[in-house]
Amino acid sequence: MDEPRILAQPRHPEWIRVRAPSGEQYTRLKALMRGLRLHTVCEEARCPNIGECWGAGTATIMILGDVCTRACRFCAVTTGNPRGRVDAAEPARVADAVAELQLNYVVLTSVDRDDLPDGGARIFAETIRQIAVKAPRTQVEVLTPDFSGARASLALVAQAQPTVFGHNVETVRRLTPSVRDRRASYAQSLAVLRMVKEIAPNVKTKSSILVGMGETPAEVIETMRDLRAVGVDLLAIGQYLQPTRTRRNIPLVEYVTPAQFARYRQEGLALGFQYVASGPLVRTSYKAWEAALAMTHTQ
Repeated sequence: MDEPRILAQPRHPEWIRVRAPSGEQYTRLKALMRGLRLHTVCEEARCPNIGECWGAGTATIMILGDVCTRACRFCAVTTGNPRGRVDAAEPARVADAVAELQLNYVVLTSVDRDDLPDGGARIFAETIRQIAVKAPRTQVEVLTPDFSGARASLALVAQAQPTVFGHNVETVRRLTPSVRDRRASYAQSLAVLRMVKEIAPNVKTKSSILVGMGETPAEVIETMRDLRAVGVDLLAIGQYLQPTRTRRNIPLVEYVTPAQFARYRQEGLALGFQYVASGPLVRTSYKAWEAALAMTHTQ
């Protein structure tokens, strides 16, 4: 078998470089996650902000295992078939971790679970409810897969009343077929976000765009307009960083400048988003608590 071809990449510019994670709080949180057998998207997706966020005692917890049934080309998470395996005790363990850490805000996300009839929605909802019991002062944000567009699954999660319901469109319309798994479409992601607003109008919705994969600024702004058209309240825009240098992951096309990210932020605010996080190292969950605080000041 041929070895995967290593793709050449330019050196990271200064604005992309981050410090290696360290510190007492980072070490404590990592040990707690291991002890409770929990996965974090911070590690699985190789997030560049893991040191900053974990050092501040915050993390995005990934439920429903660490094997994804889809194979999006921007992602580093393992692809496979979990064969319907679900840990029924996971919601209680997550709630225990949130309570032990005394978190004010937590983000719950998951791999895609097309092997489950509800896509994992029941576990999302139960985790939200368990946190409400064990850590009642903690606000919960969810970042979900598309549940294959199933309204019943979306309703299960939305009716558990998370503070924010996030689902990522990931890229612009033109690039979606080459960037995301064939089961994930641009139109379906917009439909998911629209349905959440219909089911739970008081729940804030959120989405994210990765740039640097060959899109144009006009396409990014078009995507912002599409998200506003389905009522999305909060937006994150960040730099795509190729997670592995193999053919599995789509190559990096360009490093978007901090000045362009600033322009995207201003455009987003002008379009009516309540909060826009836009920067080279921004990811969906980056400073999610800051967005929640901003929302309380605009209501």
